Amino acid sequence: MEKNQKRVSKNLDFSKLLERVLKFISIRPRSQKEIIDYLQKKVPQKKDLQEKILKEIENLGLVDDQAFACWWVEQRNTFRPKGKKALFYELRQKGVDNLIIEEILAKGLDELSLAYQLSQKRWPSFQKLPPQIAREKLAGFLLRRGFNWEIISKTLDKITKKQ
Repeated sequence: MEKNQKRVSKNLDFSKLLERVLKFISIRPRSQKEIIDYLQKKVPQKKDLQEKILKEIENLGLVDDQAFACWWVEQRNTFRPKGKKALFYELRQKGVDNLIIEEILAKGLDELSLAYQLSQKRWPSFQKLPPQIAREKLAGFLLRRGFNWEIISKTLDKITKKQ
């Protein structure tokens, strides 16, 4: 009788944890590392349960770092554009493999147009400043967003010629 209770308890733990993980994934796509970190936080002593849950989620097709990286880059470009350097760093923090990141970032990420769009939004607030200081502030802003100097230089030239 006691064995059956333990078995039922283990199945209940598995079901509850699987449900929690599925809810965690339903909020937004997750990388494999994020899911592993979540499992380790929820059940730190139960490695076998963590592995079972991870295998179940993989069988359901809910763990795909490549799809996650595509989604992440698309979201960043839409809502808070950043350069390739910043995107690379963010995806590494999420546990995505370097090869996957490089492949995703090589696909049609037009940094120049992203930098120019950001600059157009920011430039009016800098126009009251002397031209050199305005350029420096805009360059600093773009650097913090992960754009390289070549892109920044072209963007600065383009936006200041327009004015």
